[in-house]
Amino acid sequence: MANNNADPIGTGLKERTERALSDEFLRKAVAYTTDKLRNGRMSAKEELGQWEVWRERGKAIRKHTIEHLDYYLGQFAANVAKAGGHVHFCQTGNEAVRTVLDIAGRHEAKLIAKGKSMVSEEIHLNHRLEEIGIEAVETDLGEYILQLAKETPSHLIIPAIHKNKRQIADLFSEHAGERLEPETKQLAAYAKRKLRDIFLKADIGMTGCNFGIAESGTVTLVENEGNGRMVTTLPKVHIVVMGMERLVPTFEDVEAMLNLLARSANGQKLTVYNSFITGPRREEDLDGPEELHVIVLDNGRSAQLGEPLYQEVLHCIRCAACLNVCPVYRHVGGHAYGSVYSGPIGAVLTPLIQQDMEEAGQLAYASSLCGACYEACPVKIPLHDMLVHLRHERVKRKLTPLGERLAFKGFRRMFGSSKAYRVATRSAYWLQQPFVHNGQIRKGPGPLAGWTQSRYLPMKPKRSFRERWADLQWELRQTPQTPQKPKTEDGRGSSEGGEAK
Repeated sequence: MANNNADPIGTGLKERTERALSDEFLRKAVAYTTDKLRNGRMSAKEELGQWEVWRERGKAIRKHTIEHLDYYLGQFAANVAKAGGHVHFCQTGNEAVRTVLDIAGRHEAKLIAKGKSMVSEEIHLNHRLEEIGIEAVETDLGEYILQLAKETPSHLIIPAIHKNKRQIADLFSEHAGERLEPETKQLAAYAKRKLRDIFLKADIGMTGCNFGIAESGTVTLVENEGNGRMVTTLPKVHIVVMGMERLVPTFEDVEAMLNLLARSANGQKLTVYNSFITGPRREEDLDGPEELHVIVLDNGRSAQLGEPLYQEVLHCIRCAACLNVCPVYRHVGGHAYGSVYSGPIGAVLTPLIQQDMEEAGQLAYASSLCGACYEACPVKIPLHDMLVHLRHERVKRKLTPLGERLAFKGFRRMFGSSKAYRVATRSAYWLQQPFVHNGQIRKGPGPLAGWTQSRYLPMKPKRSFRERWADLQWELRQTPQTPQKPKTEDGRGSSEGGEAK
C-alpha cells in the first residue's frame, strides 16, 4: 500500500506537524472523535465500577507475562503445533515478510483477504506483496477506505478518523465508476458488495492477533464488523501476524484483558465479535482453514526485555486510550508521527523498536508530559516517564541542536545563582516589549516562534510574584495585630455582657 499521507520518519517531525496544524478539518475531526471515545471510556469504567482494581489486575497480568515471556512463548508455540498449526518465529520484519511470501508461493496465492493488523502495517507487508503480483485487500472498513486512498492509519482502532462521509463518498465513487451519495447506508452497502467477492475468492486470509493464549495455543481476535470471521473461515489458509508480546497465560486472564480493552478503546462493554481460534479446521468442523500459520515477530521488541526503563512498553494492549486523551494527538492526528504507531504509545514504541534515537527519537518531544496517558492506560504504563527518559537519551548522545544545548547550559547557570536569576527575570520584562501586543505575545522570537504559531504567551508583569510577595510580607509585619478574644472552657469566644451568641 502506498504511503503518501504519512511521511517516513526521516522527513522531519516539524514538517509533518506544521502540515497537520494547517489542516483545520483534520483537527476538528480528530478532536470530535477522540472526545467521543474518551467520554465513552469514562462512562464505561464508571458503570463497571472498581476501575482501579481492574487496572491493577491488568497490570499484574501483563507484568507477569512479559517477565516470563520466554516460557509463555514456548508454551504457546507447543500448543499451536499440538492443535495442528504452524508457528514461525521471526527476528526482523524482513524475515516475517519472507515467511508470508514463502507460504503464499507454496499455495500459488494471488489474492489475500486481510483483517486488521497493525503488525502487517509495521513491516509494510502490503507493499511487498504488491511487488510480486499478489493482491492484498484490507477488509476492515476503515483500512479499506485508506487503502483506496493510498494512506496509512491515523489511529490505532479508528484508522480513518481524519475522513468524513463526503470524502469517503468521493473516494468510493471514483473506484465504483458511479456517483455514490455521502450516506452511511449507501457507502456501507457498496463496501459490503466489493468485500463479499474478496472473501469468496481469497486464497489466503490474514489477521493480526489481539491476544495469544499460551495454555491452549489459541489466537484471540477482537472486532466490530464481522470481517474477521469471514477472513478466518472462508480461505483455505489463515496466516496470523502477531507481535511476540501479545500473549496472556490463560483464558481467565484474557477475560480480564477483553473487559479492559473494550471499555478503554471506545466504551463498549465487550466488542461485537470475539473470536477464539485454536488450530486449523478439524474433520467435524463445517468451515475454517485447512492450514493455520502463526508468525511471531520480534522486530526490536526483545531489546526491551530486562530494560528497567522501557520493558513496560511491552505491556500495551493497543486500546488507543492514550491517543484519545493526548492534547498533542488531538491537534495533529496520527500521520504527524510518521509511524504506524501514533500518540504517546507510538512516541515511545517507535524509537525503541526501530532502535533509532536520531530521527524516530524526535517523537519523544511530541508530548506535553501531562501524564494523561498514564491515567487513561488500562494497564498503567508510565508513558510520560518513558518520554522523559527518551529525551534524556537524546541529550546524552548530543542529538539535540547545538543552540538548544547552549540555551539549557545558560538556563542551568541562571537558576544556579539567585543573583543571576533576579537579574534575568527583571530584564525579561523590558526585553519582551517589542513582541507584546495587548498584553500577549502572539509572534515569539527564535524558539518561541513554534510555540506561538498555535498559542500565545501572556506578557511578563513588571513586578514578579517574588517581589510582590516580599512587599506583602513587609506590609503584614507593619500591620498591628488584632487581639484575639479569650476563649471559654468549651472553646467558644466570650462576649461582653453575656453568652457568646
